Amino acid sequence: MSYATKSCVKPLCLTNDGKLELFFLGVGSAFASQHRQTNFLIIKGDTHIMVDFGMTGPEALRSNAGLEPTDIKTVLPTHSHADHVGGIECLALMNRYVGQRQGKPKLIMITPGEYARILWDETLRGGLARNEEISRTHTTLTLGDYFDTVTPRWKTHQPREIFHINFGGINLELFRTNHMPEQAAGWQASFVSYGLLIDARVLVSGDTQFDPELIKFYGPGAEVIFHDVQFFTGGVHASLEELKTLPAELEAKTLLMHYPDQWASQDISGFRGWAEEGVRYIFN
Repeated sequence: MSYATKSCVKPLCLTNDGKLELFFLGVGSAFASQHRQTNFLIIKGDTHIMVDFGMTGPEALRSNAGLEPTDIKTVLPTHSHADHVGGIECLALMNRYVGQRQGKPKLIMITPGEYARILWDETLRGGLARNEEISRTHTTLTLGDYFDTVTPRWKTHQPREIFHINFGGINLELFRTNHMPEQAAGWQASFVSYGLLIDARVLVSGDTQFDPELIKFYGPGAEVIFHDVQFFTGGVHASLEELKTLPAELEAKTLLMHYPDQWASQDISGFRGWAEEGVRYIFN
């Protein structure tokens, strides 16, 4: 097994000895009631990255990690559904009006430039732009007033749109997924959404419809796969029945995440199991 699991001692330490660590604030779907929404921390050495921060993010951060929004330094949003970005306004406001007054730095946001514009214009601006007037001529705030944005580099000659960044010793590839709308014929026709390859070891599908091409490209080289799942075929997530068509060797290293409340009655024999919230996944 390429990882060990440990329970969380609160408050969760946002630094470690340099091993790659994932900590899920939640593993549930957007409308799950038994688990918080699927948002997770990547921790390695002195660096941490909050991947998504949805509607349940502030409460889950406190209850599962013993942390406050002002403890977070870096955020990476994958797409604009509320279970993934619904708490980012809280992060931004708490950082600007509480954290920075305590001497903490401005938040960092890791995101491709195209998505930074979409996220601000279509989601964040309504709640953040008019909170103060910088001057008589600067009457609204911008994304740059809340975040220092770090833009990953586009990788050329790839089978799909992929971006790469080494951030504080964490190697990330952000790849486009085919998530929404459900009628999208492929990632090119889908609205902007991303999954992650972390340190060339851990594949996190992000939110995606069943995408055998993606799993064929990244799956064989990954040590562990965290894949989203729903319990019916159709819609904007991969179904359990579709994922059961994967080769046995890929199933065996796949942990299912982003799952609805009916998870306990599902047959997932062949898979590594369910991803668990509040658990530290430490990669050796």
